[in-house]
Amino acid sequence: MSKRKILMSLATMCVLSSAAMADGPKAGGVVNAVIQPEPPSLMIGLVQNGPTQMVAGNIYEGLLRYSPKLDPLPGLAESWSVSEDGKVYTFKLVKGVTWHDGKPFTSADVLFTIEFLKQTHARARGNLVQLDKVEAPDESTVAFTLKQPFGPFIGIFEVGSLPMIPKHIYEGTDFKTNPANNTPVGTGPFMFKEWQKGSFIHLVKNPNYHVKGKPNIDEIYWHVIPDAAARSVAYETGKVDVLPGGSVENFDVPRLSKLKNTCVTGAGWEFFSPHSWLWLNNRSGPTANKKFRQALMFAIDRNMAKDVVWNGLGKVATGPSGSAIKYYTGAVPKYDYDPAKAKALLKEAGYNGEKVRMLPLPYGETWQRWAEMVRQNLQDVGVNVEMIATDVPGWNQKVSEWDYDIAFTYLYQYGDPALGVGRNYVSSQIAKGSPFNNVEGYSNPEIDKLFADGAVAFPDAAREEIYAKAQKILVEDVPVAWMLELQFPTITRCSVKNLITTGIGVNDGFRDAWIEK
Repeated sequence: MSKRKILMSLATMCVLSSAAMADGPKAGGVVNAVIQPEPPSLMIGLVQNGPTQMVAGNIYEGLLRYSPKLDPLPGLAESWSVSEDGKVYTFKLVKGVTWHDGKPFTSADVLFTIEFLKQTHARARGNLVQLDKVEAPDESTVAFTLKQPFGPFIGIFEVGSLPMIPKHIYEGTDFKTNPANNTPVGTGPFMFKEWQKGSFIHLVKNPNYHVKGKPNIDEIYWHVIPDAAARSVAYETGKVDVLPGGSVENFDVPRLSKLKNTCVTGAGWEFFSPHSWLWLNNRSGPTANKKFRQALMFAIDRNMAKDVVWNGLGKVATGPSGSAIKYYTGAVPKYDYDPAKAKALLKEAGYNGEKVRMLPLPYGETWQRWAEMVRQNLQDVGVNVEMIATDVPGWNQKVSEWDYDIAFTYLYQYGDPALGVGRNYVSSQIAKGSPFNNVEGYSNPEIDKLFADGAVAFPDAAREEIYAKAQKILVEDVPVAWMLELQFPTITRCSVKNLITTGIGVNDGFRDAWIEK
């Protein structure tokens, strides 16, 4: 991003912020939200699962935030610039920021954080692989120098991917056993107050937050309610005001959405872009045949799945990249629901009714219903489907050991194909033991080269061209059967305003939220 664009972005944000203030956000109030399941920890530098990020993303901060279109926004950095050769990223930090214990936040904390996360945060370690050095010319400036241009680099600074860690608390300690892990100290809009295990996590307003006038809300209670039906009841009875995405079964969403003072949105997942597909075993059996795989794409009614199983939220996927992430193109071969075409391709593939094993994703009734719908679609065109029931450990084992023909899954994309897409299709990621890499066993040297080149190409126009070509090849080959770009509905009282404002939604949303009284 050029300096001129940065200044224009900041000016636009100021105008938007002024407009929002003119509409009259009100200060004060308490929000009760559900967190499911209960986080194992709130120290986001050590634990990065979804519930930890959702709560701790309001305690800690990154250097940047990201808009729903994944454009970088100021966080702990007020501005940034990129050198002409794409190798040096310089951040100017917001001055006067303090940690929750009153100590100043400076560039020394940023340098310490990088070394901390290299040891504790697998995704951050991968994101920093192109980093040559990081320097702090002064207390409010940090310069990252890369070994070579790495286009996704500007997208790695959100709170879950690169959370800032207090040097004065962790330096010289055993990170994993530091007592502060139980009472997290960040720079964010909310401070940790109390955690009653199995019951609730209590956060309170940071009175010294560096963004003037924020936060508006005084307190947040994150309630731990293990049973999905009980979470729905807690909302219906007024115990909770916010049900984050995934809190309740999808079939409860229509009923809850009709309640008085209730708003539902699928926004706030753009950075993660949860993308669902069917793993198709490319190594053996009918699914090893490209025509058979293409037939499956025509056989499955994905629009019905979107409307019936997911209540109209989400989009039908067109290929390996979600439409919200960078360098997406819709200019790829199309697979509309067409059972006749599916039958013709099955005949061309020489399919003779061999049994095909399908693993549903054991994440509750929503996923079971979807699997039953897909099985019916496939049976309607003559595919002999055997449903294999598993629990979560069993699913993990079968997929990790490649013991399946078709298996449901969904993965996050992290805003850029180099961070969350290529890992599922490049041959270097074919390795037993993980359900989240190239599980299908697809191998194409041209795709390997395109993803390798795309990660380091510069400028963005060069990356866009490379990834467009990769998407077209993959959609033709159908290594997996892409289903939907998922949107997990967030259900709130309509009186909770301005909660979803960024590409990570609730995870950093309470900074800007307010309660209409």
